[in-house]
Amino acid sequence: MTDIGILKQRAIQAVDARRDELIRISTTIHANPEVAFQEFQAAALLCDALQAGGFQVARGIAGLDTAFRAERRGSGDGPTIAFLAEYDALPELGHACGHNIMGTAAVGAALALAAVLDQLPGRVVVIGTPAEEGGGGKVLLVERGVFADVDAAMIVHPSARTMVARGSLASMRLVFEFTGKASHAAAAPEEGINALEAVILTFNNVNALRLHLKPDARVHGIITHGGSAANIIPEYAAAQFSVRAAKQMYARHVLERVTQCAEAGATATGATLKTTLKMGYAEMIPNLTLAHAFAANWEMLGILVNEPRWGEPMGSTDMGNVSHAVPAIHPYIYIGDFAGHTPEFRDAAIAPAAHAGLLQAAKGMAMTAVDLLSDPDLMARVQREFADTVRA
Repeated sequence: MTDIGILKQRAIQAVDARRDELIRISTTIHANPEVAFQEFQAAALLCDALQAGGFQVARGIAGLDTAFRAERRGSGDGPTIAFLAEYDALPELGHACGHNIMGTAAVGAALALAAVLDQLPGRVVVIGTPAEEGGGGKVLLVERGVFADVDAAMIVHPSARTMVARGSLASMRLVFEFTGKASHAAAAPEEGINALEAVILTFNNVNALRLHLKPDARVHGIITHGGSAANIIPEYAAAQFSVRAAKQMYARHVLERVTQCAEAGATATGATLKTTLKMGYAEMIPNLTLAHAFAANWEMLGILVNEPRWGEPMGSTDMGNVSHAVPAIHPYIYIGDFAGHTPEFRDAAIAPAAHAGLLQAAKGMAMTAVDLLSDPDLMARVQREFADTVRA
């Protein structure tokens, strides 16, 4: 077999050779933002690039129109390594989370690995995962068996910091709808039941609850409907809450407490309450064996990895659900000193530093896939850690 170092160098060169093409794809997706489950142009653009690169592409998989799976086989039987692509945008803000980079990096890594796959066993797949921003595309793909034959999965997210072994919080969302009774707010307030007051009490109750939550817990909400006119007692009001914690079990406990806060608001006002639980995300469990291999490759490229310290704030991702199904990592690559989900991060996602991060992400994934496909012992250690930490 060809020396691993030579294979990695060829993969690096393959990414560099496609630099202009990859940047064009990323900037095109950025200029045409599409929200959850509506990413038709982005998915088509990524699929077309993979198909042109010799991959067998299945579009609209698992009942999701904008999901896809592209596959290319190596020289014989071996592991299946998945690069995951995200490409949905945020409502109103556009690509303020840099998913244009993430989808393109996965394609770049796959095309780079294809350049050396004739020297490696196994296969590489790119799984297009829509609707990370609240729609839970990966959750649905896991549930529908798309990852059943995957041995390891990875995705790289743009960030204000370069990290490899970072996890994420478990996240659950719920909607509270309160129904009261409309009445004239001045002439007959005593005849009304104020649904908005039930929402306000819910927020006050949640604020009182925060003192008694563990430090890793997060509860945040918005009022989605608060009435139609100031002189009418609101008959209907609604709020949406997100509950997060380091572990799913505790997130469920917090969810129950937040629901009790809403029930108390309904009881106090006389309103009726309807609670709807939305799709949640599991916490991300990074496979440290895989993460260390990835970090070593980035360091080989001269990229400084700065792992998070315990207790640092973090968000949630449906990649967490993938990490409960297969060994997985979710590294972050620096593109600028901006917080995500902001106009500043959106603008940074097509700046020169973002283009550099895109290429670095593609190289890191391709190089790590070379390690996994060429080193059965590494793959075995990755699987053992997964069995010990996730399936135990």
